[in-house]
Amino acid sequence: MLNKVIFYSLLFIAPFLLSYFLVPFFRRLSIKLNILDVPEGNRKIHDKPMALLGGWAIYISFLLCLLIVVLIKPELVSQSIGYVQVVAIIIAGLIIMTMGTLDDKYNLSAKKQLFWVIFACLIIVVSGVAIKFITRPGGGVIDLTLGMKQSFFGINYYIIGSALTFLWLIIMTNSTKLLDGLDGLSSGVVFIGMIILFIVSLFWDKPDSLTSVLTILFAGAILGFLIFNFFPAKIFLGNGGSNLLGLYLGIFAIISGAKIATALLVMGVAIIDMFWVIIQRLFRKEAPFKHADRKHLHFRLLDIGFSHRQSVLIIYFISLFFGTISLFQNTIGKIVMTLFLLLFMFSLFFYINHKNEKA
Repeated sequence: MLNKVIFYSLLFIAPFLLSYFLVPFFRRLSIKLNILDVPEGNRKIHDKPMALLGGWAIYISFLLCLLIVVLIKPELVSQSIGYVQVVAIIIAGLIIMTMGTLDDKYNLSAKKQLFWVIFACLIIVVSGVAIKFITRPGGGVIDLTLGMKQSFFGINYYIIGSALTFLWLIIMTNSTKLLDGLDGLSSGVVFIGMIILFIVSLFWDKPDSLTSVLTILFAGAILGFLIFNFFPAKIFLGNGGSNLLGLYLGIFAIISGAKIATALLVMGVAIIDMFWVIIQRLFRKEAPFKHADRKHLHFRLLDIGFSHRQSVLIIYFISLFFGTISLFQNTIGKIVMTLFLLLFMFSLFFYINHKNEKA
């Protein structure tokens, strides 16, 4: 038991320290390359240009520590998470980070941004990462590996599971990007999600599995960055970093034993808010993805009088509460908690609208 505590503590501390010391470097590099978020319009809450390369500190810290772990303990690489999947996770992350940085620098079109996100998600699906089963509310599972299977180069592809995986990754990637509106918000929520998935993997997977390693490494890397990103932030994630958080959270939720419901409860605020804003824009006959506004929950909390820190901590608490509760629930319990989260969010939206009407 003591050896496990030491092992996982080192896996957390190493990327934490590396990320912590890399952030100032990428902040200086961002300023030198003029990759900055300049405050323009009423949506920006900062009053001076902010560095946008913070996501690279997370990615590189995670990458280097992962490579070292795999080299030292190759037995961690198993049939379920093999070298193909590890390489796919690294390459997909690199694509997301590179194209996000180009977008921060040159303001790419929404179509180009979406194309590269889709490409990164497809790499993960092609590597064989897939949702293979869904737990039945009444017990047992729905096996998604039966029928409609194709095999290429020794990798089995389950059509329904692969399609669901692709859709899941797209939703998660966009939800963390849209959540990244206040200092420390997206990085803090995903950090909570990683810790919860790490706990899940300890109970679900075999001891010292690569699943546990991936989640705790990424959690450490996020925390090293979050120290500089929490209000008042000294550096931002950038588009690459905000997309990377959602992509990896989505992947790790799948390889942690298809713990989709757990990740949904952690990210429920962001996902419900995302769809709520999209629906509102469609009703107003606006393009749902072509512009940014202050209709998201975190901005609306600011508008009704909560401070920056309070707004972030409120969303932290909601994510932590529902994520932690999910650890002790079976499938029916998670469904009930999801419905309760929906009810809570709609009540919160109603309260905010009421406060705005009175103002």
